Amino acid sequence: MFKVLTAAVLVASAVLVPTGQATPDWRVGIPPLTTPWTDDVSPTNALPEYPRPQLTRPEWRNLNGLWEWAPAAMDEQPPFGRTLTEKVLVPYPIESALSGLQKHEDRMWYRRTFQVPDTWKGRRLVLHFGAVDYDAKVWVNGRQVATHRGGYDGFDVDVTNALHAKGAQELIVWAEDLTDETYQPIGKQREVSDHGIFYQGSSGIWRTVWMEPVNVASISRLRLTPNLPNQTLKVTAETSGPTNLDVEVTAYDGRRQVGQVRGKADTELRLKIPNPKTWSPANPFLYDLKVKLLDRGKTVDQIGSYAGMRSVGLQKGADGKLRMALNGKILFNLSTLDQGFWPDGLNTAPTDAALRFDLEQHKRLGFNTVRKHIKVEPDRWYYWADKLGLMVWQDMPASKTDAMPEPWRTQFKSELHEMVEEHKSFTSIAVWVPFNEGWGEWDRTETGAIAASVKAQDPSRLVNAHSGVNCCNSHGDSGRGDLLDYHAYLGPATTAPTSDRAAVDGEHGGFGLKVPDHMWFGDGSAYEMEPDSATLTRRYVENQTDVLRSAEQCGISGSVYTQITDVEGELNGFFTYDRRVPKMDFVQVRTINKQIVDNADGTGTGTPDPGSGTPGADGIHFYPLDGSGEDAVGNNDATLQGGAVYGPGKNGQGLALNGSGQYADAGAALLDTSKNYTASAWVKLNKADGSFQTFVSQDGDRDSAFFLQYSGQDQRFAMSFPGIRALSPTKPNPGQWYHVTGVRDVVKGELRLYVDGQLVAAKSACTLDSSSPGNTVIGRAKFGGNQVDFLDGTIDQVHLFDRALTDAEVQALYASGR
Repeated sequence: MFKVLTAAVLVASAVLVPTGQATPDWRVGIPPLTTPWTDDVSPTNALPEYPRPQLTRPEWRNLNGLWEWAPAAMDEQPPFGRTLTEKVLVPYPIESALSGLQKHEDRMWYRRTFQVPDTWKGRRLVLHFGAVDYDAKVWVNGRQVATHRGGYDGFDVDVTNALHAKGAQELIVWAEDLTDETYQPIGKQREVSDHGIFYQGSSGIWRTVWMEPVNVASISRLRLTPNLPNQTLKVTAETSGPTNLDVEVTAYDGRRQVGQVRGKADTELRLKIPNPKTWSPANPFLYDLKVKLLDRGKTVDQIGSYAGMRSVGLQKGADGKLRMALNGKILFNLSTLDQGFWPDGLNTAPTDAALRFDLEQHKRLGFNTVRKHIKVEPDRWYYWADKLGLMVWQDMPASKTDAMPEPWRTQFKSELHEMVEEHKSFTSIAVWVPFNEGWGEWDRTETGAIAASVKAQDPSRLVNAHSGVNCCNSHGDSGRGDLLDYHAYLGPATTAPTSDRAAVDGEHGGFGLKVPDHMWFGDGSAYEMEPDSATLTRRYVENQTDVLRSAEQCGISGSVYTQITDVEGELNGFFTYDRRVPKMDFVQVRTINKQIVDNADGTGTGTPDPGSGTPGADGIHFYPLDGSGEDAVGNNDATLQGGAVYGPGKNGQGLALNGSGQYADAGAALLDTSKNYTASAWVKLNKADGSFQTFVSQDGDRDSAFFLQYSGQDQRFAMSFPGIRALSPTKPNPGQWYHVTGVRDVVKGELRLYVDGQLVAAKSACTLDSSSPGNTVIGRAKFGGNQVDFLDGTIDQVHLFDRALTDAEVQALYASGR
């Protein structure tokens, strides 16, 4: 944790008013939904558990409970010796019902008094703040002792010199949280929920506040890194106080001592553990640790801890594709998206049992991984992941979705590296994720540099530079990190690994179900809504079956299903937001999940045989689109829809479309999209703005099997699958004719795009390659079950081939003018 000590500023002390005197009664608020643990929370029972499981001491005092509270004005002086007007239950954020306030203020005061036990006298007193969102200042007895910036990392401060010799000690905390008014890291928080993917924010103190006595010489942090091949645990005990002390670290398997090392404090020691028991989701074994700080042989501090022996890396499968591995063996990372929000406590789980519940359900459902989505949890969450056996992909909380300006870029990087530093000893964390879908990203090269800096900080784990590199605000693939991560709703993604990066599906799924009386807003949405639990379960099993196929055919080695619970307006959870109603048949869920973990082992299914295809320059279908009725290979022109008309084309007439419901329908599925194919056309756009326009596609059940198109998001030509685009390098000019060709090569697992006969883009794009049953169409696409992306322009000379044209064949087609 950051240790922030400011210069002591002595302020004239007023007479203290004991906390609770002349203050109104406190009562819990009324959330729109309660959880099974809401009623377990009280002023005497607010997260009473020891908050730091990897560095334990027997003596400590919890400072959670009722504090005085008041809104603060800009530049207001601290309320020394003054009773505040309201009460708040710490550590629940002020917007939550459990806080008792259930409102937002940009700035606020917290105040309480505490007693230092007589048995602690003669030692140093350290105050620990688990997290305060976002800027914090702390005073003890009128003396400012700390400042801190960052809503997701903790800080601690030695307050010994500010204490009175006896009696009540006054503690005051100021907090400011402007949420999305700035570019501070906030994850999914917004000051006002959008009823969609952004939620009610959490301000102020939201993790446990506590204090403990320490000796002048004490252990302040423990760094633990397993080195499984060498059968050693690397241990660094960082200390406060006198230097040049010794450390003794002993490892236990139950009561049996299995290893011991002794050396200098503040240096890396190698604790040998012969024939170690490895940690894994199937067997999450943890060694207990006892660490002593020694001054000339005398024990001056002693702490308890634990560690797991495991390795995380990449490994080639039998099919030659690079995959994620645990302990030297390929293990598919089967995950959900876990937002970590609660209807009663918002950012803060109501109880430790509730915090544990979500992780237990992952295990019950057959998952072995959880992606902690753009939020950082209290230490006890990672403790339970360690104990229960769940690998964790840890996201860095994003700022707002648009590009961060300075100085917030520097602040973001500082908080990212502090997040890694505070959590790098937890066994369960396997992957660091600096960016999500480009939210806050300002430069692709800088994204790559940030990923490299995280890898340098923690070489023992994988780095996913950019989860959802294909989506939304992304600046594109930086080429850095260990994973290539695509998002695909409903998906799954079919990303193929490269020679140095494994491929993963960072988000997919999102099937939803409404459960009356268990919805935050009384309504909500999902990527695909289902009418009942049976249909929801069936769609999940179908989707996860495709995940297994993607693992076997394309080589993805991880997937993240959205999501473990509903959150506010998002109704796509396994559970309702209140955790009271399971929405699927969990037996079926566990069965398909087990099949994925058992069978996605890197053996693969081999390269498909696309066949030789039909020879000839015109392909299997050629549409001159001149209105003459019959085309050059004996097929009728496609049927015009929506009032489409012929107009001046590239050669004679072409199909003139207005971008609003007009297109041509071939009346059948002309291409076998499970094999090689090519689509080509001459196209002239009327506009080149932010709207998508598709030239040729073939309808699938929900989405087109492919899209030869103008991508409005990128403002360039593209040959696309859902979530994957091979893009031309430049924006086309409206009113100019272009020859655009898209090629699907299943053997290479590739999409290729040609413009005016030249290869301009090739994209690695394995797909599940199921044959699409719908019609081939000209001038529109299908996405999410809807007709979309209508062409506003003229299209002519449409060719369809049942083979992947070569560069020379595409050049010849362009040169022919056909």
